[in-house]
Amino acid sequence: DEPLHIYGPSPLDEYIEANRRILDMFINYDIIVHTISGDGGVIIDEDEFIVKAFPLLHTKPCYGYSIIEKDRDGEFHPEVATALGVPKGPLWGKLQKGEDVVVDGKLIKSSTVVGERRPGRKFSFVTDTTYLDTIANEVYNSDLLLIEGMLEDVLRSDAHEKKHLTMIEAATIAKDAEAKKVGYIHHSPRYTDKELKVLEKEAQEVLPSSFMCKDGMYFEIPFEDLSRTNNQKD
Repeated sequence: DEPLHIYGPSPLDEYIEANRRILDMFINYDIIVHTISGDGGVIIDEDEFIVKAFPLLHTKPCYGYSIIEKDRDGEFHPEVATALGVPKGPLWGKLQKGEDVVVDGKLIKSSTVVGERRPGRKFSFVTDTTYLDTIANEVYNSDLLLIEGMLEDVLRSDAHEKKHLTMIEAATIAKDAEAKKVGYIHHSPRYTDKELKVLEKEAQEVLPSSFMCKDGMYFEIPFEDLSRTNNQKD
């Protein structure tokens, strides 16, 4: 019953409507299309995360996306609060929210019992595009980056003609972005499963820890409590 919100470049709305009309599709919920244009930017801003879009360079309008969790509250240390004489209950809640409290005439600072704010996670998705040095900045410090790797480097001219990335170019972007986990997607259908090993090996010469993705893969992105730099370079 809830509306379905779809984000993308123009003419996404025309594409969806044409498919509904041609296929005579009956849909019992609203479809709301949000058109992205120009430099993109923040397209969704929720309490716990934002979604950013950034322009790519393809034969058709195309954007990459990053889902960035907002920083979480610091970890509350109940044993410290108890040792300081703060009774369990509403005062604990205030301390967790960053408020200082007074107990028996003594000021208890929230920072004494609550750790520093913890960084959220970042997931970035890049396809379809030719090489742009701006991409690394947009996906900088991603916990997981999925990026297209269409062709081996010997076919770079073909890749550039079709506005796609070679494996080496994709790996270079990922390395410059200092992404923590990198998987390659959107390979040319000319390669068999066995031949994809050639592409993977080529990319790993630039970024050894990166890997080829397969349909059905599942990735867990754990929280990292270590403080880190901004989600983007300065």
